[in-house]
Amino acid sequence: MAGHSKWANIQHRKGRQDEKRQRIWTRVVREIMVAARTGGGDPSANPRLRLAIEKAKAANMPADTVKRNIDKATGNLEGVTYEEIRYEGYGIGGAAIIVDTMTDNRVRTVAEVRHAFSKHGGNMGTEGSVAFQFKHCGQLIFAPGTSEDKVMEVALEAGAEDVIVDDEGAIEVLTSFADFETVKNALEAAGLTAEMAEVTMRAENAIELLGDEAAKMQKLLDILEDLDDVQNVFHNATISE
Repeated sequence: MAGHSKWANIQHRKGRQDEKRQRIWTRVVREIMVAARTGGGDPSANPRLRLAIEKAKAANMPADTVKRNIDKATGNLEGVTYEEIRYEGYGIGGAAIIVDTMTDNRVRTVAEVRHAFSKHGGNMGTEGSVAFQFKHCGQLIFAPGTSEDKVMEVALEAGAEDVIVDDEGAIEVLTSFADFETVKNALEAAGLTAEMAEVTMRAENAIELLGDEAAKMQKLLDILEDLDDVQNVFHNATISE
């Protein structure tokens, strides 16, 4: 179950997320509102809302802020209604990109996303043009040095689909969306805390970009991630600096 080295890319991504920490609250609030609106305001009966609340706690969002936004979404308070829209396209070197947005104005959002693609060397695609290259799944990443045997034993016993070890010793646990929480909780109960744990769109195959192409791709990704309506950007590029 070996895999190519992903650790440097993971650390790079985490660093960029940390730089944009001030934007996280806005995105978490939107995720809470959409999760509550679509699945109800009771976290015990709504897995997506539970994950959103977990993100809010990790971002140190006050509990009353979380509750207020759940109430807005479920009609107990007046609030903005957001809709989810996914855009697909190609970046530098033909790399596949998925952009997930939550917006109260789809005309504005599609214009901003299309402009970002066209101005920075990418191309906006049609629905389904690149999604087949990704898998919707749970993903947990453990730092090199973590016990591979222990992670594998606990994860597979809890229902994980696969455990992959990369060239640097980082361990990646993959789960179905439905089993993500169960596997994550089992690993944490065994004293195994992931560096990154999320439900994601995981690229099935990577495209390696070097030098100028890598820099251009990173610029495009940064521009997309900085758009106000963008929640997540997924891609299949391995960016080497």
